[in-house]
Amino acid sequence: MFRSHTVSLPRPKLRTASLLYELINTVVFVIAVTVFFDLAIPRSLVDGHSMEPTFYGQDRLVVSRVHYLLAEPQRGDIIVFNSLVQHEMERGVMLIKRVVGMPGETVELRNQQVYIDGQALMEPYIKESCRVLLCMDNSWQLGADEYFVMGDNRNNSRDSRRFDAVPLSKIVGQVIFRYFPLNAIGFIPG
Repeated sequence: MFRSHTVSLPRPKLRTASLLYELINTVVFVIAVTVFFDLAIPRSLVDGHSMEPTFYGQDRLVVSRVHYLLAEPQRGDIIVFNSLVQHEMERGVMLIKRVVGMPGETVELRNQQVYIDGQALMEPYIKESCRVLLCMDNSWQLGADEYFVMGDNRNNSRDSRRFDAVPLSKIVGQVIFRYFPLNAIGFIPG
């Protein structure tokens, strides 16, 4: 019998970072991604009844800031915007409403019905017909960068009927997704 004697050479060691270095890199990466995600796509919590039956209190939503960097809001979009009311209690508060009127249009309330440039607006999403005292006849002429917004629950919504049109500069983004409650998860159509 013939036996071969092979000499095994030591394997070269791989230059790997230490566990602590890898852990620090991972934590920094996760924080950076989370901050970027929150800046680009913030999350929002519905508080109140103004958007029923579309959203209910405690619904959790994802808002896209990116949508309005690439395009303008459209009629029917559900938007989040910074409050226009200057009361101390409402500074920094974000509101959620539906875009009803677009820049340059005339929005009119006549007999509790919304009209855009003289044409009745079809609104299958509203909860119930607006009461006379809450939707008194009135009209608004929108400026070049103004949007008329209303809640889907017209009888329980503080909106452009009260604080006037929302300038584009106050709009934070478009609601694109509901992630809570679990039985209502899904994308929000514009």
